[in-house]
Amino acid sequence: MNIIETALPGVLIIEPRVFGDARGFFMETWNADAFRKAGLDLQFVQDNHSRSQKGVLRGLHFQNPGPQGKLVRVTKGAVFDVAVDLRWSSPHFGKWVGVELSAQNQRMFWVPEGFAHGFLTLEDDTDFLYKCTAPYAPQSEHTLAWDDPAVGIEWPAIGMAPIISDKDARGLSLANVLVFP
Repeated sequence: MNIIETALPGVLIIEPRVFGDARGFFMETWNADAFRKAGLDLQFVQDNHSRSQKGVLRGLHFQNPGPQGKLVRVTKGAVFDVAVDLRWSSPHFGKWVGVELSAQNQRMFWVPEGFAHGFLTLEDDTDFLYKCTAPYAPQSEHTLAWDDPAVGIEWPAIGMAPIISDKDARGLSLANVLVFP
């Protein structure tokens, strides 16, 4: 696999080896030994799968306490996926990085603990899968406002306003959200 560092240390784009022929393709999306050899000694406890129509924006979510690291990928469709550094002591606090993930490019995105995470679907019927290092804990879940000008995420233009949940519409600004040390 090919690991690409992003502007935020620890947030990685992972390109798995894909073996294709006339029948289709095969790729290994998780191998603990291979990831460990690449410096990612991870233990996952939960897998999640969401399907969304074009224009759905989910996030920016995080848990504190009980932060989750997430290894995310798209198996159908495409998203613009974002991680925001919420570690107060980090020189990158409040900065974001985004990447397009799609069934076509088969990339994965590693979002470590201490980051808010969210995505905008770019195609209808997009299937988004992710592995988590900690279980979902609704009492510890928080939402950073997807449109906070202090963060300034440059979401791609999709020809419509994003569709967001009531919970995500109540996301807090960076100045008011519960950050990590």
